[in-house]
Amino acid sequence: MFEQFMHHLPALQTVIPLMAAPLCMLLGSRKIAWGITVIASSSAFIISCLLLSQVIDGSVISYHLGGWAPPLGIEYRIDAFNAFVLLIVSGIGALIPFYAPASIKDEIPQSLHSYFYTAYLLCLTGLLGVTVTGDAFNVFVFLEVSSLSTYALVAMGAKKDPRALTAAFNYLVMGTIGATFFVLGLGLLYILTGTLNMVDLADKIVLLEDNRTLNVAFAFIFVGLGLKIAMFPMHLWLPNAYAYAPSAVTAFLAATATKVAVYILLRFLFTVFSSKYPFEVQTLEWVVLPLAIMAMFASSIVAIFQTNLKRLLAYSSIAQVGYILLGVTFLNKTGLMATIIHLFNHAVTKGGLFMAVGALVLRYGSANIEDLRGAGKQMPWTMAAFVGGGLSLIGVPLTAGFISKWYLISAAFEANYWLPAILIVASSLLAVIYVWRVVEAAYLQAPVNPDAQIKEAPPMMLASIWILVGASFYFGIDASFTTEAASIAADILLGNVENNAQAMPDAIGGAVSHIPEPLNSISHGQE
Repeated sequence: MFEQFMHHLPALQTVIPLMAAPLCMLLGSRKIAWGITVIASSSAFIISCLLLSQVIDGSVISYHLGGWAPPLGIEYRIDAFNAFVLLIVSGIGALIPFYAPASIKDEIPQSLHSYFYTAYLLCLTGLLGVTVTGDAFNVFVFLEVSSLSTYALVAMGAKKDPRALTAAFNYLVMGTIGATFFVLGLGLLYILTGTLNMVDLADKIVLLEDNRTLNVAFAFIFVGLGLKIAMFPMHLWLPNAYAYAPSAVTAFLAATATKVAVYILLRFLFTVFSSKYPFEVQTLEWVVLPLAIMAMFASSIVAIFQTNLKRLLAYSSIAQVGYILLGVTFLNKTGLMATIIHLFNHAVTKGGLFMAVGALVLRYGSANIEDLRGAGKQMPWTMAAFVGGGLSLIGVPLTAGFISKWYLISAAFEANYWLPAILIVASSLLAVIYVWRVVEAAYLQAPVNPDAQIKEAPPMMLASIWILVGASFYFGIDASFTTEAASIAADILLGNVENNAQAMPDAIGGAVSHIPEPLNSISHGQE
């Protein structure tokens, strides 16, 4: 029984939250919907931990849905890279339901609470599905599942601010354009190769020499994913979406959605295409590199002048996307490690920051910095968490953000890019300015209403905030887990790890999976 369960972990990663989503809506009860969400999201996190433990040694799990072998059938293919991303998404996804109840009670009409949990689980399903699948069209399908549910989640913020409806509509338009570009690129790849399985695509693309259709397909995919990532200057949908969405939604999206989009981009850049593909190399060097540096500075400067704390952190996220993409452009292992490490570190840091902001919004009814004056005295634990997250965002030593920037600067020196290395340090100083603006208002200015009885955040909300902020410090002090996982993932993307995917027929449905020793005593055949 246990062995059969282990066989089907890849499928269960998406099936459990997908099946739980309609139950939340059909049962209708807010409390039952919350309980179902907790169980489903926590199960997804446990499964991702089990999957990562199986592939952290460089192994690959190949699971054939319905017993149909790829490239004809849909394959769930899991290696150290996407297992690491699964851990990020499911970890944040498991924490949000504990953080959310007080926040959504304040920001979302009670009649919509069960719908909130339904949309949340669908969004989580989509993000997990995008990460776990090895089929390119399946990526598009799951991407749309997550996107459509995200638009609904953002629009639910209309109770607090009607502008959430406009933000959701703009997000829908830009997301649809991005998805259209992406699927057009996939269509061109299918015309060229006759397959949509990523491994099969990679094998057939290698045989194509300088091909104009291939270049156009790459361009479509890159632009489509650039919109999803909020890559500068295709980022204009993000600030309003983050500012006007419910606080729990903003925290979840900031920590997961752009990270999954970056994962897809890296998977196509290094698995489907190749780091030696000339058109890709030129794109990274002449397009992505300058745009990433512009994002680091332009977005940080705009963040300095924001009056709304959510918008401030939203522009900060665009700058952080610049850091993430900058590591890719160096085309070396250290740069990829920096990118992958920062996916994790930024998720826990920015997730904790947006959670802290959500707690402030709950008590003060506003995210405007002027309205949060004196918050350091009235909500000391929440503001202490915000300051801790801000230190990680800046990249202060002993925080996770420092580890990310250390590897990024090392990668720049390794690639003989001295100027970008200096600019990384310079842009970090801009983060000091906009974080200090919040600290100054919270600790050095008198409260707007000194007689108001402002309570600290609810215990469950505060615990969720401090789990992520604590992780920002823990992984800044002991970064062995993130660096080792990122090293293996970078080797996989660069093709430095031998493909050791192994197959074993399943007694139920003919699914195929790799289960390492000692969980399986049956001999494996090399795939």
